[in-house]
Amino acid sequence: MKTLLFFCIFLYLLGVLCAVYKQWIPNTNFENASNWDQGRVPCANDVILFRSSEVVSVFVQSSYSLTDMYIPLNGEFIMASGAGFAASDGSYDPGCETASQVTFSSAENSQWHDPTLWHAATSLENLDEGKYIFSIDEERVPCQYDDVIFQPKTSFRVNIELPEQTIRLRSISIMGQKFTSDNSLAEYMQSHSAKLQFHGQGAFQLSTTRCPDKSGCECGNAAGHDRICAALLQNSGNHCPGAMCKDPLKPVGHCCEICGATISLDYSAGFDIELYRNRILHTFLSLPKNAGIQMAMSKVHELQTFLGIMPRSSASFIQIVLIDNRTGSQIGTHAEQLAKEIMEDIAVHGVSFGIVTSNLQAATGSKWSAQEASGQAGGTIAGTVVGLLLVLLLLGIVLLLYRKGTLRSLSPVHFASLWNRKRDLDPSGETVDKGFDNPMFDTPSDPVALAGMCSAEETPNEVASKNSELYYINPLYDETELSA
Repeated sequence: MKTLLFFCIFLYLLGVLCAVYKQWIPNTNFENASNWDQGRVPCANDVILFRSSEVVSVFVQSSYSLTDMYIPLNGEFIMASGAGFAASDGSYDPGCETASQVTFSSAENSQWHDPTLWHAATSLENLDEGKYIFSIDEERVPCQYDDVIFQPKTSFRVNIELPEQTIRLRSISIMGQKFTSDNSLAEYMQSHSAKLQFHGQGAFQLSTTRCPDKSGCECGNAAGHDRICAALLQNSGNHCPGAMCKDPLKPVGHCCEICGATISLDYSAGFDIELYRNRILHTFLSLPKNAGIQMAMSKVHELQTFLGIMPRSSASFIQIVLIDNRTGSQIGTHAEQLAKEIMEDIAVHGVSFGIVTSNLQAATGSKWSAQEASGQAGGTIAGTVVGLLLVLLLLGIVLLLYRKGTLRSLSPVHFASLWNRKRDLDPSGETVDKGFDNPMFDTPSDPVALAGMCSAEETPNEVASKNSELYYINPLYDETELSA
């Protein structure tokens, strides 16, 4: 118990308990070459053009000499200390001999829910050092307990158009100012600068606390999954790149299929997601041999269905996604090997971490494999479902043939007998041979069945004498013509 307590304190001091920081990547800074249509920062002989309708906030960090500049009707320039603009005196500017018109690129298309526009890390130090974490696509966009950061000394413009969803965060930092309450943030959002930085009908709500559930909290972006994937794929023709493995996997919350491995965990009340995350980080991922593997672990929610059609139930579980940096026929093989090692560790220590059941699936460039553990019965259920579908298909074919008349000799009574072929026994236990039904003849050969077709005046013996001669009904012959 003391060891566990010490481990928890150690993790807390490391600052890794449930802390995720999401940083906005694009900016509208004057010095950012990607913000100009020429791919370079304007120089003294250039004509600088901001479209008159441009709505933008621009941070300027240095001083510039200008020949001419057209500014927007609705915008602002935020000047750093010592920054500014001055008219060019015509002096020589190396690399700027030829005058050009340089136009500021629009920032209107930068969307909050675009996963490619965010960096994520477990600490501010890791953000500064570029030590980013891997996440499924839904969780690359800020989640409900994340701290969001717009870097100091940067300007930006972001579309927060999410009418069906409030953007829930723990905190948000803008231009060096951190907001942790709805009141202070609402006041800032009414400012002129905020209206230039944010546009759209979305709204923010701050929680000020970390996830209250030690087993983890769902990200909260599932409702915006389609919007997130559309933004992710907008520059690739709305198509996912082909996964270079057989039967690739699609983790819950991810937009495209992957090669690698996933582990699904069902857990008990004693499960602590951060303790187990650090178990994997320190026991497996810290080893040099696993340097090329990335892991994402989170609580996700998936609607379960019966036969893939009818909603059955919904449940939360822990999803571990592993990918590696191998290519070709080796893609995913390193992640699969690590997943198997984790499954072996679960078999030994899983109960002590509150893991009830675990399931492994892997897809690699050379093969596909799946492994289940701890009471999973997926194979049995799948076999039962397939068998049931085959029986229903066979039954449907028989019914179709019967309705079309192909199986005319099968009356409802005889059709039912197909399901229960019990042989009648005489009192002595001997089998009574009732003959067989002739599919070419329209009446049964069973004397008892014939008796049921007699009139009240005819006995079974009389009927038998009438049918002593065998004959067939010719469908091309009309009996009425003979009698005529």
